[in-house]
Amino acid sequence: MVAAMQARIIRPALFVEANFISGPVYLWTGYGSIAWNGQTWLGAGNLGSVSIIEEVSTVEAKGITLVMNGIPLNLLTSVMTDFRVGLPAIVHFGLFDDTNTLIPDPITSFSGRMDQPTVSASGDSASIAINCESRLIDLNTSVERRYTNEDQQLDHPGDRGLEFVNAIQNITLYWGRTPGSHNNF
Repeated sequence: MVAAMQARIIRPALFVEANFISGPVYLWTGYGSIAWNGQTWLGAGNLGSVSIIEEVSTVEAKGITLVMNGIPLNLLTSVMTDFRVGLPAIVHFGLFDDTNTLIPDPITSFSGRMDQPTVSASGDSASIAINCESRLIDLNTSVERRYTNEDQQLDHPGDRGLEFVNAIQNITLYWGRTPGSHNNF
């Protein structure tokens, strides 16, 4: 990968894995099909695009937009019913050598979750733009968890470590001698 990046001619490609209810869809930015990572990736060519993948030096959630053009209107309903907000989307950056062979192990350049899509139709085809949010966006969401037995059972069924948390709220415990004993200082 390093040698290919330093070459005079660079042959990049993006590989997009977008998950839907019926299963993942594997697309890449070239033409035709290519086998990589145990999957067959379908070429989207000029019909698909990925917005700029941005990274910053601060802890900040940066999203991307995946766009698919040229979807026939008769398939639009099935595409939209198969979509669910929050399913994973992954973008890998790969390079080809001078013989158009994929250099092993493309780099994961974005991993996040799909957000609400935007659909625009014109003529007999449609375009879908899916915003994808970085997993860092979860840092802005408060976690409603408690140190209770019920909450512990969600993650570790059968664990008895927090079974008596409610009972200890009403117990007075003394460390050392109890008040009223004769040798208190």
